[in-house]
Amino acid sequence: MSTISAVDLSGLALYMRPSCPYCIRVTDYCREHGVDLELRNIAEGQHLEALMVGGGKRQVPCLRIERQGQVRWLYESLDIIAYLQALHAN
Repeated sequence: MSTISAVDLSGLALYMRPSCPYCIRVTDYCREHGVDLELRNIAEGQHLEALMVGGGKRQVPCLRIERQGQVRWLYESLDIIAYLQALHAN
């Protein structure tokens, strides 16, 4: 098992719902690869509001990526996993 823990994960937050199978796919990947993302459950009102305002839709999972003052919202579980894998590869 390779780990991504040495990669800078600051500025990343995963918007999710614990019962969402696609969210579980991402959180399982994170657990298996030592990725310690900040999790933001949209059942908590402030996280849903931030997702709607920032990302523009209610869809989860969504990875909020803040790098060098720029914010990007990445949807789709497989795209999120691919992004995390690319972080580890660099």
